[in-house]
Amino acid sequence: MTETITNWAGNITFSAKELHRPYSLDAISALVAGSERVRVLGSGHSFNEIAEPGPEGVLLSIAGLPPAIDVDRAARTVRVSGGVRYAELARAVYAHGLALPNMASLPHISVAGSVATGTHGSGVGNGSLATSVREVELVTADGSVVTVGRDEQRFGGAVTSLGALGVVTALTLDLEPSFEVEQHLFTELPLDGLDLTEFETVMAAAYSVSLFTDWREPGFRQVWLKRRTDQPPADFPWALPATEKLHPVPGMPAVNCTEQFGVPGPWHQRLPHFRAEFTPSSGAELQSEYLLPRRYAVDALRAVDGIRETVAPVLQTCEVRTVAADEQWLSPSYGRDTVALHFTWIADTAAVLPVVRRLEDALDAFEPRPHWGKVFTVPARAVRERYPRLADFRALARELDPAGKFANVFVRDVLDG
Repeated sequence: MTETITNWAGNITFSAKELHRPYSLDAISALVAGSERVRVLGSGHSFNEIAEPGPEGVLLSIAGLPPAIDVDRAARTVRVSGGVRYAELARAVYAHGLALPNMASLPHISVAGSVATGTHGSGVGNGSLATSVREVELVTADGSVVTVGRDEQRFGGAVTSLGALGVVTALTLDLEPSFEVEQHLFTELPLDGLDLTEFETVMAAAYSVSLFTDWREPGFRQVWLKRRTDQPPADFPWALPATEKLHPVPGMPAVNCTEQFGVPGPWHQRLPHFRAEFTPSSGAELQSEYLLPRRYAVDALRAVDGIRETVAPVLQTCEVRTVAADEQWLSPSYGRDTVALHFTWIADTAAVLPVVRRLEDALDAFEPRPHWGKVFTVPARAVRERYPRLADFRALARELDPAGKFANVFVRDVLDG
């Protein structure tokens, strides 16, 4: 590899001996078949070594694949090549009068990488991004192309797969009729006195709801409500409307955020927090996220509040969202309605890691599952115990990749310990 390749944040430098950017499906098949170790690099928006193939492996980028986006208006589906990012997919889908049910806060991330790691948006009725997938196309270890559809028993392991089954070259997603969204922001939502019933009501106040805090004081500094205009108006008596445009990170300019103050607009220009035409930040950050059963939401928030003097000095912002249960075996939302606690840290690994460990200790009683693409130190054994279908996923990995060609150190820790 003649160039230095890092992830988006720059905290991981890949050690692979070769980096390849094949431009066709045939080229990917030939490369995979002829390699001993392969990992796929998507948009690079992971903060750990999930994409690291090791010094003897091949790092494969699918960004060179032709960006195919084939919309079937009658079936309300779209087939998209693996390297496409959500921003370009959303524009194409919207042009056909259709919509994705939800989007993550960043539209800059790749579709294949997002669903492979269990990435999500927010909303008590909205599943992770993987729940829209109805079919996945993989180049497996021997170079053959395998398609797994929703009607197959093994589909539960095929989408949120950590890159352990093969190279995702295409996905088919469900769509729905296009809709518009208003975004309303509020400030200063107290944590004191908030019980689980009220928390559920707060998070169900709109189609998508996010709470933000820097944990320097109890409670939340910002509330972002994203209301579909075809649904009832949002009633939010718990906090005051914002009087100026806001960025989730205090002090950052709001110009790169999506439109606020209730101005209606297309779904893909409101569901993300950040506008596709702007880079949301320089990458000078680290991220962690923990997804736990929603019944523990208030107790978990109080646990974080109890250590906020430890958390706040290295924190840029914390976002709280909800995710509906799904059926992907390795999804952090598998089998349980979820609350997600996301932490955007300063870009200082040495300062952040001790705080991450302290935070994980505080959350341990609430069965948290770390986001697969973020910084975490939870022991692999503990992570494995929180996935009841892990044995089924192991079997599927052995079926499609018997020699472990796609299993780097990160994946082997998850599967086998």
